[in-house]
Amino acid sequence: MVGRQQFKNHLQFLTSEGFSILDVLPEATLEEKVTSILLGSTPGGLPPVITSLFTKLKQKIETLDTSAVRMVVFGGGTGLSNIVGGDSRRLGWARHPFGGLKEVFPRVSSVVCVTDDGGSTGEVQKDLPLIALGDLRHVLLSSIRRENLIRAYNLDRAGARRCAAALYAVFNYRFISPPASAADLLRDTDAVLNDVPGPILAYLSELAELLTRDPRLTPTLHRPQCLGNLLLAAAIYRQLDPGLSSTELLASHQVVRTATIRGLGELSACLGVQQHSVLPCTTTLSQLRLLYGNGVLVTSEYKSSKARRGYPVDRVLVEFSRPPFLPPEVVQLVQQADIILFAPGSLYTSIIPILQIPGLAGAIRANTAALKVLIANIWVQKGETDATHDAPDRKFYVSDLIRAYHRNIPDGVHDLFSHVVALDMSDIPGSTLQRYALEDKEPIFIDRNRVRALGFGSVEARIFNHDLLQQRGAIQHDPDALALAIKGLWALRQAGYLKQPERKEALPAADFVVASEYGTKPAPCLRYEKISSILHCLSTELITSGSLNMVKMTEMERKWLMDRLVEIVFRHPDISMEHLQFIRGIALVEPESWKRCQEWDSIYSFYDPYDQRIKIRQDQAGNLNRFEMVFLVALGQSLLGNYIQEKRIEDLLHGSDVVGRMYRMQIRDKAQLVSFLTPDDIDSYLWLSRMHRLQSDARVYARVINPGEGFTPPGLFFGLFYAWYLDNRFAANIEYKMSIMRDTISDLIPEQVRIVDRRRRTIDFFRERIFRQRSPSQSGAGG
Repeated sequence: MVGRQQFKNHLQFLTSEGFSILDVLPEATLEEKVTSILLGSTPGGLPPVITSLFTKLKQKIETLDTSAVRMVVFGGGTGLSNIVGGDSRRLGWARHPFGGLKEVFPRVSSVVCVTDDGGSTGEVQKDLPLIALGDLRHVLLSSIRRENLIRAYNLDRAGARRCAAALYAVFNYRFISPPASAADLLRDTDAVLNDVPGPILAYLSELAELLTRDPRLTPTLHRPQCLGNLLLAAAIYRQLDPGLSSTELLASHQVVRTATIRGLGELSACLGVQQHSVLPCTTTLSQLRLLYGNGVLVTSEYKSSKARRGYPVDRVLVEFSRPPFLPPEVVQLVQQADIILFAPGSLYTSIIPILQIPGLAGAIRANTAALKVLIANIWVQKGETDATHDAPDRKFYVSDLIRAYHRNIPDGVHDLFSHVVALDMSDIPGSTLQRYALEDKEPIFIDRNRVRALGFGSVEARIFNHDLLQQRGAIQHDPDALALAIKGLWALRQAGYLKQPERKEALPAADFVVASEYGTKPAPCLRYEKISSILHCLSTELITSGSLNMVKMTEMERKWLMDRLVEIVFRHPDISMEHLQFIRGIALVEPESWKRCQEWDSIYSFYDPYDQRIKIRQDQAGNLNRFEMVFLVALGQSLLGNYIQEKRIEDLLHGSDVVGRMYRMQIRDKAQLVSFLTPDDIDSYLWLSRMHRLQSDARVYARVINPGEGFTPPGLFFGLFYAWYLDNRFAANIEYKMSIMRDTISDLIPEQVRIVDRRRRTIDFFRERIFRQRSPSQSGAGG
């Protein structure tokens, strides 16, 4: 208390009426001036007396006792891990594991987003009905504190550092083939296991043994994995009845919920991490969905990070498997917090999913006593923040981050944070920024006047890692500098000097509402099992040159093909099991036997409705991306089934001159139709693909083609659009056709208006009728 009063008195002296000594600093606000002093970034050449006063101010803030200050930080993996205790996946962390917020605020707790489904996390979810573990593991390792290791295991400072380095090697170890034994699993990490205290090593050995002994866990060892994720999974399964299967565990979600919190807590305590220092935002299985400005809805965080849709994200939605459970431990942390931070990271895949959990945003708003700060991202993210919702053609600024939060959080951003801390780019060499630009990375600059007009305090500070910049030319948040900056803001607030600007510009009405109903999609592990069972029932054949009949594949060839197909389908959560029901087999065709005409396309795959097989030219299987594309095109075609009864192309003559051609097709009668689509769906789709239904026969459709020109038949267009919707990398010609939607539409050209309207309707048709996706309107509420 004495220290706080001394700091306040000194600050009063520096900001006394008349001439303020702090006015010699170039920063615009008191917060920025104090932060500059704390980070040692004040200009040189100041009179010694002023430098002495600034040094004294810095010392008073640094010596303030923050050991009892309760902090809660929300975020995803890398950004959250980095500011809490350094990025625990980087090799440099093992050399300097004790820094960041945890050293300045020992009572820091992290609430982690759990919608990740890529990498090792995605591999784990193929076998286990658990939330995403990768980011939890990442943050858990970063949260290890030296003092806790010293106190719990009687280590000295050097021993604590060596222990953290060994745990880094264990938890970040990745393997692609199963270990010979549990002991080998730990030895293969190359960790110096002698540096790990006996109780920790015994516990980790027990978890490794459980991985090899529990039949529910052993399948995970046969996939590419990160050992830390599996150790966390084993800690959770250690709390569960050994007799419960995955199906029973999904039905007993309360049991899994309890085991998750207890297992994470037990592992945390063993590693020297305080109770509830790392918690998931929910224990309910969930998936991320991004609705883009063109109407395409993408499911999967992994896919959203790879997507290059070229449109701004309109809405972010989290699809929960059941009403999401908000752990009471998280609510209690928020209620008691003195400081609440939102960590930097992926805008749409870290903070927003957390705040869509019913009750959490409200709990944060209800804590009116806490200092609440948003840490802005450094870099524009391709597929996410490379286009803004309000102005897709300009760059992304900090005010756009605020607006994106506002659009996608129940009741908006009001009272969630009062200040925004952003990186000061003024000291970063232009050559470094230019090099990043060549790598297609651009910084997000803070537009301070706009941010302040929205009613938020802005702090632009040099919180980047200077050593990393000098040694590697890399720009990353410095966890120690950021921790000091937050301490400065906290000190100003305690002294009554932290003010929030008056709002001069209103944000739009917050129109996002929490869903009242929740999806019924199966858990990833059950979906993976179902995909495997369906695809492994398909026949697999080869069509070789000189052979009139299909030849069965060898077991090795079949396994290779089936494994790839299962991975492809699993990687696209929007592919429903109903999309697989019209396939009876897969046939690879040798190029010499490929008879399908490629005059107007180079798609070497198709669905044959006569034998219900997907046929792919064999040389397409050599390239993973190419094979995925041609399979998805043919899979899309299969949804049409046997809808065509007859088709032909006829010349259109004017005298003896051919003035065009007519593509004519007759669809099957409803009684004979075997298709994913209803007759009404087929009629709607054929209109969208520019086929004209004849008045004389409702089952006949036609289209006129100019001489010498080609066109994409409805079946092929359907397959291409299906693949494009799932991932626009897979159908460049469709992407080219859809690019007109990005242009400014002129009402002087009616045809342009009609084309854009037809293409929007085509997207809506696929979203609603083919993928059966329920989504909000692009200007309405979410849910």
